[in-house]
Amino acid sequence: MSSEDLVTLNVGGKIFTTRLSTLKQFPTSRLAGMVDGRDPEFKTANGQIFVDRDGALFSFILDFLRNRELLLPSDFSDYLRLQREALFYELDSLVELLSQHLLQSRPALMEVHFLNRNTQAFFRVFGSCNKTIELLARRITVFVEQPTGLARSGNPFPPQVTLLPLPPQRPSHHDLVFHCGSDGTIENHAGVRPSIMGYTNPVSNKKRERYISIKPDNRKLANGTNVFGLLIDTLLKEGFHLVSTRTPASGDKSECYVFERIKRPQVLGENKTPKPENTTIPPPSQK
Repeated sequence: MSSEDLVTLNVGGKIFTTRLSTLKQFPTSRLAGMVDGRDPEFKTANGQIFVDRDGALFSFILDFLRNRELLLPSDFSDYLRLQREALFYELDSLVELLSQHLLQSRPALMEVHFLNRNTQAFFRVFGSCNKTIELLARRITVFVEQPTGLARSGNPFPPQVTLLPLPPQRPSHHDLVFHCGSDGTIENHAGVRPSIMGYTNPVSNKKRERYISIKPDNRKLANGTNVFGLLIDTLLKEGFHLVSTRTPASGDKSECYVFERIKRPQVLGENKTPKPENTTIPPPSQK
């Protein structure tokens, strides 16, 4: 290797020596123009090109140029500053890569509202992540007792009952509502149960049991506390963790639990096909 194949940079007082071909990985970048002498801002002194930028962050820039992927420390938090440096050097691939990462690293929030009232338990789940709400909607099934026959006079056996499977209610794309336990006979003048946590339903003259099943658990649970525990366990397995419990507002007796999930890929890698400068973030490994 000849000395002409190497170039030395002084970036903010830190010295870097690398191959000329490394700095020219992206021919349209400012780095390529720097070493080709096309950018008059950069001056050469004592055999070094001086760059008045952050030297510590440039080490990550150089790592990306060498490997087409970026390995960052687990406690790294200067993504915006690193993106600013990538903009300065006109490395569009790295700018796009960091933009995608910043979008993906925004925390997903979930709120679970839980209310125990008499023989029933009511649930309402709000989420900023539509995919998680959709996942829960597919996993949660409400089973309602449905009589299939009537008891005859003098017949000591009760009428037969089957379980009718129903999906949870979806007031919007961001939440779902369901409840379990023994339906009461409370009704207003219109013959409709009052709205509780967004759930309304016509009243039956007879009590019916409601059960909740959350896949992959096959049990049908009527006890609200058990359902709540299974729901929380499902969120924890999806990567959420409890960040706070909120004090109920005046007149609201429900308990509110707030969960958060932050996904950060360990490696920011460039997709070299079909375009050399297209970048993607690989999906997290499945456990």
